[in-house]
Amino acid sequence: MKEFERKQLLERVNREGATVGTQIPDRIEVQGEEIDLREFVFEIKRRDTIPSGERERVDQAKRNLRRERLERLQRIEDNEVSYDEGRRLVEDIVGIDRALNALEQLRPVDLEQEETLQNAADQKRWMNFLKKALGRDGGKGKRGGR
Repeated sequence: MKEFERKQLLERVNREGATVGTQIPDRIEVQGEEIDLREFVFEIKRRDTIPSGERERVDQAKRNLRRERLERLQRIEDNEVSYDEGRRLVEDIVGIDRALNALEQLRPVDLEQEETLQNAADQKRWMNFLKKALGRDGGKGKRGGR
């Protein structure tokens, strides 16, 4: 492939908004294994949050997708492929980016657990504030009495 063609392909991958209008590939080979990428992403997205039992599976999928993206990009950067193959790789990379974006937008925790943790943190901050305001912060502040 010619140098200007390689640069065009790399520019397409790195372009702001490259995933706009791009669909997640139906099937893709990731780390030597064929996966139904679109089905996987839509299955996870239907839930709106990642259940604790699925979190490791989703995290592993994201790691594998990032690794696969990098390997495909490296093949273009190192000029190891023809222009036609490079175009196919670019489409795969942009599709992988689209899948990663969809997976990254999911809320990673159980909402009830998150609310409980948030309430506990709020209560702790409130108690620390009251202790300081009342001068009972363990001798660090002024005591109100002359």
